[in-house]
Amino acid sequence: MKYKGIIFDLDGTLVNSLEDIADSMNKVLQDLNYPTHSYDVFQYFIGSGLRNTVAKALPAYNNTDEQIEICFESMVKGYSESCTLKTKPYEGIIELLDNLVSRNIKLAVFSNKADELTKKITAEIFPDYFDASVGLTVESLKKPNPFKALALSESWNLKPEEIIFIGDSEIDMQTAVNANMFPVGVTWGYRTEGELNASGAKLVIHNPLQLIQAL
Repeated sequence: MKYKGIIFDLDGTLVNSLEDIADSMNKVLQDLNYPTHSYDVFQYFIGSGLRNTVAKALPAYNNTDEQIEICFESMVKGYSESCTLKTKPYEGIIELLDNLVSRNIKLAVFSNKADELTKKITAEIFPDYFDASVGLTVESLKKPNPFKALALSESWNLKPEEIIFIGDSEIDMQTAVNANMFPVGVTWGYRTEGELNASGAKLVIHNPLQLIQAL
């Protein structure tokens, strides 16, 4: 089949944003005299939206809904000011996007990061590459709910099976399966090849340019 569109996850797929996210959350934890976490630990906190990251980072002895909400607001305020400070594309991503654009393949971003932040990061780091950039607006519509992926498919006037969904987490693979799109996992992000395969990946790649070979 000739694929005509690709939907990318953002964090761990297009960009390495781990340090900016971790630094912002650790600042919140430090201000409250709570234990902080290493970057290695934070990579398992990322993937289901920033609110979920906050909930996982808080200590178990003070992890109430009220505390999560207070810390989430504080974290997002700091993160929105520094979300592109250390964040940058993975090696080979720009070359991949240039190649895909030359093939007239439609491109979009779908992230569980807040919509405003998703749009800001995409616009600053990848100007002019993507037809759409979609983030989290309503909690019930976050991945692996396929609603927004299917909305992108409809906006492109493409069938879901004509679209590749590429990401670095089990949530991305589940989203692709739920949307009836072709799931491609990447190993340069935050999850292992085994986790991606177990979650439904039909192809796992180890560097961005392998996607071109697959096409």
